[in-house]
Amino acid sequence: MTTVTKSVKFDAAHILTNHNGLCKNLHGHTYRVEISVSQDGGSASDMVIDFKDLKRIATEVICERFDHAFIYNTASEGECEIAAVVEKHSMRVVALPFRSTAENLAQYFYGELKERIRGLSAVRVWETADSCAEYKP
Repeated sequence: MTTVTKSVKFDAAHILTNHNGLCKNLHGHTYRVEISVSQDGGSASDMVIDFKDLKRIATEVICERFDHAFIYNTASEGECEIAAVVEKHSMRVVALPFRSTAENLAQYFYGELKERIRGLSAVRVWETADSCAEYKP
């Protein structure tokens, strides 16, 4: 099995409603998303995927939507109120039906990418330089 990985970055703000720590407050991250694609060793192709193609897809699916946005949970009344103010002032928001934890974002990004990337094997979301969550089906 051969695996290649491409990283993309975006900056975004979020809140973790009902969290007991500081992340219950509005804050931001420079997220790094690593997308891994695998291919069996018996494949006729000597390239798993062109890195340029992988970057283009990741940019279209993730960065163009999430970069410099307020990511919010549509199930949270408080987050929806904040998002309404942000939108009112013509700023970018991304509505999701779940809490925007790194774990949930990794699984979500995997689901968004799987139809466009043959051999997608894992997605990792880094919130900080030393903290990430990984989703593998």
